[in-house]
Amino acid sequence: MAEIVLGMALSHGPMLSTPPDDWGLRVAADRQNRHPYRGQTLSFDELVRERQSEHLDKQITRAVWHRRHTECRQAIDTLARVFEAAKPDVAVIFGNDQHEIFADDNSPAISVFWGQTIVNNEFDMDHIANLPPGVAIAIPGHIPPGGGCYPGAPDLGRHIIESAMADEFDVTSLTRMSGDHTPHAFGFIFRQVMHDKVIPTVPVMLNTFFPPNQPSVHRCYALGQSVVKAIRSWKSDARVALFASGGLSHFVIDEQIDRAMLDALRSRDLTKVAALDEATFQSGTSELKNWIALAGAMAQCELTYNEIAYVPCYRSEAGTGTANAFATWTPPAR
Repeated sequence: MAEIVLGMALSHGPMLSTPPDDWGLRVAADRQNRHPYRGQTLSFDELVRERQSEHLDKQITRAVWHRRHTECRQAIDTLARVFEAAKPDVAVIFGNDQHEIFADDNSPAISVFWGQTIVNNEFDMDHIANLPPGVAIAIPGHIPPGGGCYPGAPDLGRHIIESAMADEFDVTSLTRMSGDHTPHAFGFIFRQVMHDKVIPTVPVMLNTFFPPNQPSVHRCYALGQSVVKAIRSWKSDARVALFASGGLSHFVIDEQIDRAMLDALRSRDLTKVAALDEATFQSGTSELKNWIALAGAMAQCELTYNEIAYVPCYRSEAGTGTANAFATWTPPAR
């Protein structure tokens, strides 16, 4: 029977791969967009008025940006050391696609990749030129120079699909990603936690972002439980690491939601998170569902939760930015 030896959850947003002096590059796009926030969809100026009592101008100084960038990088370094020490043979990553391989004409709710090879090509210059402000600078954080080619785990991937189907999940089966691109939810882990020494991996993709077929909180939690069952019934003695990639709240930071999520992980009780309206889990904040899938998995495992860091990284007085968090589940100390 395969053994789950590690759980790991982390944010992956562009700000983590952007020098702190350039965190303001995304604000131009923030000003043009409308943003989900506590059941409303507000303009930038409306957010400024809504949140003026929080004095967020104090959160967007260069000194604060540098301090928080350092905290995030230290947390990622910690994750990399924990991963290396755990020596897993194979990884399963709960992540999401942001129209990197799927589009509105084909957007499955749940997908599992079970191909032999995960290809992470660089984008061409036309694609890069059309990216929103402040995104291109972060590309090296999830795509290596010249692109990357990593091992899949087809035997485990197929077994997860078959097991999930038996558990009445309707799963899209993937053996190749469109355009030979890897969504940054996965590429970030390959580069910054595995340091490009990628072990065989099964990407599990949840459509957290795009209506109308986003899986619910309860469904994501149950999927995590199903994946653990699949791993434990897999005829292998491999050591397995489980990841969640994404979150926490963004593109508008809401520390109240983030604290509820982190409290739920500590207590292994997602009741309060599950009680939140589905309207909460929209835009970037929807990536909390990747963490919820991992929480469902970790609830089945005898591993200890360790919160490495929670670092809300604001980039504007409207509260836009990314709340970054980093956590592990490791065997209890003997």
